[in-house]
Amino acid sequence: MPYLDISVAPVSTDSRDAYLVHTRETTPLFKEHGALSVTDSWGDDLPDGKLTDFKKAVALQEGETVAVSWITWPDRVTRDAAWENLMQDDRMMKLDMPFDGSRMIMGGFEMLSDS
Repeated sequence: MPYLDISVAPVSTDSRDAYLVHTRETTPLFKEHGALSVTDSWGDDLPDGKLTDFKKAVALQEGETVAVSWITWPDRVTRDAAWENLMQDDRMMKLDMPFDGSRMIMGGFEMLSDS
């Protein structure tokens, strides 16, 4: 079953184009290391929750938008090896992140179903 890396990040709304450039630079690197696909999305309907929500999860500030991304890997073994290699790849390490990485949340997820 495929394995997913999912991230949620606050991005300056004015930096949408820079975010797209960043994803266009990173996607080929992920695919080179075995990713099946990379999906990036831009929040436009993010309701306020009573206890938590996407905005609270990343401590969203005025002038920011929530971006959600996921990378689909064939399995966790491929994903783990890819990240180990990517953290040594100068091309990846030289990229500027157009968002506040300290407020990004991310994790790996075992896919249970895909309909």
